[in-house]
Amino acid sequence: MTRRELLALPALALRVGRSIDRSRISAITDEIAPTPAEAIRFAQQYGLKWVELRAVPGSKTYYQFLSDDELRAAARELADAGLRVSFLNTGLLKFPMPGTEPVRFRNETPEARAKRLARDQAEFDRRMEDLRKAIRAAHILGTDKIRIFTFTRVADPMALLPRIAEILEPMVAVAERENVRLLVENEGSCNVATCAELAALMKMLPSKHLGINWDALNGAAHGEKPFPDGYQLLPKERIGNVQIKGRSVLEGPQRLDWAAIFQAMARDGYEGCFGLETHIFGPELFQKSHECMREILRIVDSLAPPTSASGGV
Repeated sequence: MTRRELLALPALALRVGRSIDRSRISAITDEIAPTPAEAIRFAQQYGLKWVELRAVPGSKTYYQFLSDDELRAAARELADAGLRVSFLNTGLLKFPMPGTEPVRFRNETPEARAKRLARDQAEFDRRMEDLRKAIRAAHILGTDKIRIFTFTRVADPMALLPRIAEILEPMVAVAERENVRLLVENEGSCNVATCAELAALMKMLPSKHLGINWDALNGAAHGEKPFPDGYQLLPKERIGNVQIKGRSVLEGPQRLDWAAIFQAMARDGYEGCFGLETHIFGPELFQKSHECMREILRIVDSLAPPTSASGGV
């Protein structure tokens, strides 16, 4: 090895992250089982070390709105099962921004509009309170990553991004004081749905306490080719979590090349988890969650040297 090659090794190490293996796979508990106990059994069946939390399985209550005692009990139950929380999914800012005209509500009746506007304003007014509840929950549950959104999508979302950045700025300041990261999800129904929109918003708010929850399939509804095209636009160092939609791993028109995605993200230094968000609703949801997890683990194991593939199902 030449001296130049030797000197290049530290820089190369910074660019190349850990390989993607089973220790990096997670799942949203309310889509894998109907109760917290059964979600734990699902995770243990597949040898998972992490879970994502959103609503308590079998209920519509988000974890961020539980009491401290309920959160501590949930944290103990997960810890006793050998599980950690990789990501706290909240619905923060997943509603219409007051003063905007979301595309999806163009045909609502005057009565429905009046009720919605009042509801949206109330939710907007309590956004900082809801943020603090989410941070409290994250601290108790042992995670430093919290999902947020960018309000219900309007006809020209890019024009609204500066206003969204203004609203996010004080929220990011709170996150910095509390040592957590707010991760913006690219959600098809919101103003940031594509990787291009994610990248544009990140440029407006360079804080390391604001990052990305990349749901790879979500941008496809807006004509984006998620990989490699969309992924190439993302500031890689800002990606804090990745979510895998069920239809993106199962056979069908929405399947993505997750082997290539895993390899690219490892090369780019991504250190976080990949969480299954099955999203195939109806009576087959939990069955499909098993199918998806088996396929994710098959792909992950196929990338590892034969001796390094871990046990499990």
